[in-house]
Amino acid sequence: MAVDEPTRAVIDLMSEFFPKGEGPWDPVAARRVLASVPSPEPMPVGRVEDRDAAGVPVRVYWPDEVAEGAAGRPLVVYFHGGGFTLGSLDSHDGVCRQICAGSGAVVVAADYRLAPEHPYPAAVEDAFAVTRWAHEHAAALGADPGALVVAGDSAGGNLATVTCLRARDEGGPPIVLQVLVYPATDAVRHWPSYDQNGEGYFLTTAHMRWFWDCYQPDRERRGEPYSSPLGADVSGLPPALVITAGHDPLRDEGEAYARHLRHSGVEAECVRYEGLFHGFFGTGPILPAAADATDRVCAAIRALK
Repeated sequence: MAVDEPTRAVIDLMSEFFPKGEGPWDPVAARRVLASVPSPEPMPVGRVEDRDAAGVPVRVYWPDEVAEGAAGRPLVVYFHGGGFTLGSLDSHDGVCRQICAGSGAVVVAADYRLAPEHPYPAAVEDAFAVTRWAHEHAAALGADPGALVVAGDSAGGNLATVTCLRARDEGGPPIVLQVLVYPATDAVRHWPSYDQNGEGYFLTTAHMRWFWDCYQPDRERRGEPYSSPLGADVSGLPPALVITAGHDPLRDEGEAYARHLRHSGVEAECVRYEGLFHGFFGTGPILPAAADATDRVCAAIRALK
């Protein structure tokens, strides 16, 4: 499906603030440019508070009808995208607000350490630490420790499913759902979607090459399970909702991961949004198809109540 005019306009606007060319780029400068992007009026939620979670900064969102210490609701730990190198609590504030308001869940967004200053496995360690903290403090946050969800987009999708692997391997915490939005799952292979969508759709093949070089500079370790979960033993993981985009370099590896989960006995729903692109999640106020993806995520979380 071709990209329509409104979607093309969003791609072009987002691309203005993203690194251009073949790289490599200065990550500090790239973060500074991204931080300068004007923020839309934030969607209202009941309460938002920045906290420390086992040494990792987090931002906690409560829905309108939930006060801290109230009856339990689903608890979502969210990991932002940005190639393990870019992104922040602020860059994905709108996404977390949409999930909080739409699902009625308490959302904990993790500000994990970024590469290249902190390469693999720093982000993996931070993601797992925040998930354990969230589970331990669920009741105090007004959430149900038995309805723990991990979610993320792109690099955050990688961290979400890797957190599930670690939780399985280390005996908890118990995660009941993983939401993976165009996840990065394979640092080893070159998939056809890189050739089909590697230019002109916001995220490029050059970006991905740079991201992996920053995050996982030791090429000999890129195939490790906590780096490339597509090659991992995923048996025993929680059910998954995997969302992909038709015009995304990561489309094929995300869909291959959903198949890998199903072949390993894990319930996995995979939904492709044909006319959309990597980075669309959170653009629901502008793009109807993106709004549908957000609604789908929120419905899956609401179903846990």
